[in-house]
Amino acid sequence: MSRARTRIRWNGDAVLGRARAGAARGLRLGAEHLLAESRTEVPIAEGTLERSGTATVDERDLVAGVSYDTPYAARVHEDLTARHSPGRKAKFLEDPAAREAGAIGELIAAEVRRAMRG
Repeated sequence: MSRARTRIRWNGDAVLGRARAGAARGLRLGAEHLLAESRTEVPIAEGTLERSGTATVDERDLVAGVSYDTPYAARVHEDLTARHSPGRKAKFLEDPAAREAGAIGELIAAEVRRAMRG
């Protein structure tokens, strides 16, 4: 009786590379989604704060961030006593981040799945 031989090719590095690339794309989409949602709540006086919003992704560490870059952004975000135009408020980044966490996770997962398919 002869022994059957099986050959296995391990493509782990290629698979991991595709998964990382998908995760990076998903993080970019998630960060852009959060930026868009937060812009609907950011207080507007002259629009400077809203225009300063950016979404960034560190593809090496797979970390994304959304920030507003004015000297007063943190103060405006944290001041719960300030009055703002209707629909605009403090916690303009924190609240959408909590509310949209599931949707952002789904965006990331969808991009990883897409990368693994093709």
